Parts: sequence; C-alpha cells; structure tokens
Amino acid sequence: MYDLINYAKQYNNLSYFQTDPIIFPRHFAELYKIEKASLQDVETSAVISAHLAWGRRDMIVRDCRRAFDEMNWAPYEYVMAGNYKNDDSSLHRTVKWSEFAQICTNLKSFYTNNNSLEFLNQDDIRTTIYGQKSNPNAANKKINMLRRWMVRNDGIVDLGLWHTISAADLIIPLDVHVHRVAMEVGLTRRKQADLKTALEITEGLKKIFPGDPCLGDFALFSFGADRGSK
Repeated sequence: MYDLINYAKQYNNLSYFQTDPIIFPRHFAELYKIEKASLQDVETSAVISAHLAWGRRDMIVRDCRRAFDEMNWAPYEYVMAGNYKNDDSSLHRTVKWSEFAQICTNLKSFYTNNNSLEFLNQDDIRTTIYGQKSNPNAANKKINMLRRWMVRNDGIVDLGLWHTISAADLIIPLDVHVHRVAMEVGLTRRKQADLKTALEITEGLKKIFPGDPCLGDFALFSFGADRGSK
C-alpha cells in the first residue's frame, strides 16, 4: 500500500507551493493578520484564484497576477467600487475578462448584505458567486479547493480563517490529476469525475487521515508530482 501519510507529511509544506495559486489568498491573509487587509480581501482573492486554477501552474500564477494587478492589489475595494474590466479578451485560457467582471458583480451584490462567504454551501458558492447553474452531481473542484484553503487550520499551507466549518466535513478537490492518482492508489474505481467519486475518495481518505481528509490532497498531489502527473 502506498504510504500516503508520509507523502502528506512531506508535501504539506509551503516550499512546494511557492508557484501555486494559494500564494494569492495567503498574501492577503498575512496582511489580514496585521490589519492591513480584510477577511473580504482574502475571500475575494481566493474566489478569483480558485476560478483560474486550471492548467499549468506557471500560467495560473501569471494570470492571477494579471487579475490582481487589475484590482490594484485591493480586491475587496475593487469589487465594491463596481468598475470592472469587462471585455471578451482572455484573462486565463478560455476565461474572459467579462467572466471575471460577472464574478466581481456577484461578489459586490453578496457583500452588500453579507460579511463572509463562510456561511455559503458549495452549491450556493457555485450559483451565487460563480454564476453557474446548480448541479447536484458536480465535483465542484475549485469550490472545494477554496474551502480547503479557508478551513484547514494546521498553520502550514492552508489559511484556517473560517471557523464554523470542520475540516472533517471538507470534500477532496477532484480534478483529473487527483482522480487518476486516487484510482492508482485504490481509493476509487469510478471513472466519472463527479461528486459521487469525490465523496468516495474523501471517505477513503478519512480512514487514513481521521478528521482531516483533505490532508490527503497533499498526499495525492505529491504522489502525482513524483510520477510527473501533476
């Protein structure tokens, strides 16, 4: 059996995530600690970074920087000002600036009456913030990654700023790489990258990482990275 525990211990380390989209919400989280940014800055940066987190990591980081340059590195202030870059040119791969503008519009509408995204469930974030249709079968990779960032609180990579959600209730962020590795290590045999598969993998990880299944995300990442699959 593959030693996922040791893989997780090794790769739950910031040194492996210097070119990962988490660096952006982490930047604002560090400012939040010294009262130079707000929780809403962290959440907004997490929403944008998670939305762009597909493809090559160097391209993700490059295009996240483009987004935050546009926001003058003050994401909440930018969102609430309501003057967004909004055209059909590409921000990241097939994501256009008009899509970015719609997410900002949705965030402004939400924050006008609410203080934190913490109290939204996955489908609420999907529909209210990202503006996608409700889909009870969707794996919601970017949303579960955002929630992992904001909830897990071991003081290493993730931010731990949301306190009403338990790490035990998180769902593994399922993308093609995690899915492939999870099949290889025997956490699932399902070929569909849907919510049922994500839950099956998460249940398997709960047996290895009791109370913290998404610690297994680092193990699956590292297992894949060691074999060139990530």
